[in-house]
Amino acid sequence: MSAEMIPAAALASLLEQVARRIHSQGYASDLFPAQWAALRYLNGAPPQLRTAIDLARFQGLASGAVARTVRTLVTKGLVIKVGTIGRGRAEQLDVTDSAKELLATDPLKNIAEALEILDPRDREALANALEIAIRSTMPGER
Repeated sequence: MSAEMIPAAALASLLEQVARRIHSQGYASDLFPAQWAALRYLNGAPPQLRTAIDLARFQGLASGAVARTVRTLVTKGLVIKVGTIGRGRAEQLDVTDSAKELLATDPLKNIAEALEILDPRDREALANALEIAIRSTMPGER
């Protein structure tokens, strides 16, 4: 693309293409994209936020759908329940060693590696733009 003003619609189209490719690559290693996203979150979140409800809040999804994802990951041996948090209502979750091995082959790593070439200003600009895009998809925002 040239250095001229890029239309916002063209940027939105590029973002859609990236999102579709990320989504399609998320069907790797017998996992669905939502399962990859859950593993990434649980692997990186502070222990007190490794619950299904915190995962649902982070993803902006209904807790029922996230609970199904968590149950599937537990069944696959990728997530374990390690106790309760707070008043004993929320189950704390953690990823297993098998999940950590799987995360070493995370398809999202290719994108992270590609973004390594960006200088700090470009990374900051991209992060700001993506945050604006994310907020625009939230109910009641704009």
